[in-house]
Amino acid sequence: MVTDEALEKALDYLRDTAEAAAQSRANRMYLDDYSRVLRASIMSEHLAEPVNAQERYAYADVRFRNHLEGLKQAIYEDERNRFLREAAAIKIEVWRSEQANERQKL
Repeated sequence: MVTDEALEKALDYLRDTAEAAAQSRANRMYLDDYSRVLRASIMSEHLAEPVNAQERYAYADVRFRNHLEGLKQAIYEDERNRFLREAAAIKIEVWRSEQANERQKL
């Protein structure tokens, strides 16, 4: 059974983490889009090479690998926030169901 205190905590959590969750989503989306920008930038440093060689250089470049590590962290933070917020929302739904069941007993 979800207590009123647990419900309040879940509601507070959703309210208090909304901005951080939005920021982590924005970071993830930005870094995902930036992957293409960085790849193109590195590829442009090798214009004398065929396109497939340019891509190979870009993907092997330490800047791109470092970028992927940052993207990995951004995905982790975004997914972590999403899962925690979903857990809080589910707790609220369980409380609602319990309340409806209690009303039906009366």
